Amino acid sequence: MTENSFSSAKSSNLDCKTSDWVKTDFYQLDDMLSDEQLLIRGSLREFVKKEIVPIIEDCCQNAVFPTQIVSKMGEMGIFGPTIPTEYGGGGLDYITYGLIMQEIERGDSGMRSTASVQSSLVMYPIYKFGSEAQRRKYLPKLAKGEWLGCFGLTEPDHGSNPAGMLSHFEDNGDHFLLNGSKMWISNSPMADVAVVWAKDDLGRIKGLLLEKGMEGFTAPEIHNKWSLRASITGELVFDNVKVPKENILPNADGLSAPLACLDSARYGISWGVIGAAIECFETARNYALQRIQFGKPIAAFQLTQKKLAEMLTEITKAQLLAWRLGTLMNQKKASSAQISLAKRNNVDMALHIAREARQILGGMGITGEYPIMRHMANLESVITYEGTNDIHLLILGHAITGIQAFK
Repeated sequence: MTENSFSSAKSSNLDCKTSDWVKTDFYQLDDMLSDEQLLIRGSLREFVKKEIVPIIEDCCQNAVFPTQIVSKMGEMGIFGPTIPTEYGGGGLDYITYGLIMQEIERGDSGMRSTASVQSSLVMYPIYKFGSEAQRRKYLPKLAKGEWLGCFGLTEPDHGSNPAGMLSHFEDNGDHFLLNGSKMWISNSPMADVAVVWAKDDLGRIKGLLLEKGMEGFTAPEIHNKWSLRASITGELVFDNVKVPKENILPNADGLSAPLACLDSARYGISWGVIGAAIECFETARNYALQRIQFGKPIAAFQLTQKKLAEMLTEITKAQLLAWRLGTLMNQKKASSAQISLAKRNNVDMALHIAREARQILGGMGITGEYPIMRHMANLESVITYEGTNDIHLLILGHAITGIQAFK
């Protein structure tokens, strides 16, 4: 974040070790965080409480994306936290990035998707694979939330196998001509810029930057979702789109480029879902302490305590896993398989905790009065996107055996 990104929250949040958090910091990982990281985490928590929590249930119930959140996230410095400050980013480390994702997803997975797509799937590839001119043109606007971006890799018939993509472009002299389509693209109906992956005349996968308004480029919204209802999702359709040659990412060649972007996004998810799990756990614990049955709170019953103890154990394990992965990311030592392990484990953990927490609340757990059912429905998408649970198992299997099972 920039120096003043969190100034508005400092006065109200100097003590970031709030009582509710201590209960889910069972192994005192706060002691491993710097004062700056604690301040940023606390400031994000205040931001979520002020800007996301009051509106998110209505947005979810009505399937409305809160468009005002984009500029507010930009003002807060949430976009591009690991991008150098000279391009409008925060110049922060990966553990801080993880903490930011954790706090936002404690509010809602869809809101975290908005932030992580912008940061890891749009700003990261432009910074990593783009030209200096592209960095200067796009990154500051994306960082401020003036522009929203999206990432086009998945296709209607090619999800887990992106190498089989059909989207392609040909050289037409002073421009490229792009045809094809993408599916399940977060942010796309509102996006001002899209990072699109397609094959050139030789079948090599390249990255192209498309801007809203290009002739033949449309982004219809996908409706009737039961999950991530407060997130805006759509398609990308390319019908003879003329793409200026200066809009190709010059340093991206082959599938390894978009997969590197997915690694960054998956890392953020591995932290983000801890926030959703913590919110479900805290809600269930507080409810269990207040709900009286058979003359005593249900928290006094052995089976409830078993559920809560197992939930806290899994959250603690996920926190340790994410923290260690963060240190490896900071040292540039993290492998794709290590990131896959954390993404798969932590999302699975969060979804299980959401389901257990819902049971503790009984019938109240399905209502919008509590956030659990919304988190549970959202996590059903999170366990699928950025690599399905099964694909991450196969990535790990490849790392273990040296044999690739999905080719």
